[in-house]
Amino acid sequence: MAATGLSADPTEYRARLTEQDDAQIDTWAAELMRDVVIRRGIVKVVDDFRRATRLDEPDFERVFASGGGPPAVIGRDAGGHLVVPTITLYALVPGIRAQVPDGRDRLIEYLAENFDEIVYV
Repeated sequence: MAATGLSADPTEYRARLTEQDDAQIDTWAAELMRDVVIRRGIVKVVDDFRRATRLDEPDFERVFASGGGPPAVIGRDAGGHLVVPTITLYALVPGIRAQVPDGRDRLIEYLAENFDEIVYV
């Protein structure tokens, strides 16, 4: 295992993610969101999560609420970007699992697409 925990190579990292159990995938996804939001901001995390998990805005809102995020806190920043409070990002992990049949695969995609962020941390 390399410094990233699974691999120094993004392709191998993706393959090794599939070998992990659900609890590990969920923990890593939530931790990645937390770490990236500290360094890069909420807009980056929401955009990256939506892109990797293929969620449009209504789907994102449904996933967020389904995971326990309060729908009333979903909003937009001054630039019009979809945002949620940082402290509520955790809701996206159980929410995606509850709302889409391939939630695990989408979380793996989120982790794999953000390999460079993981290496940076």
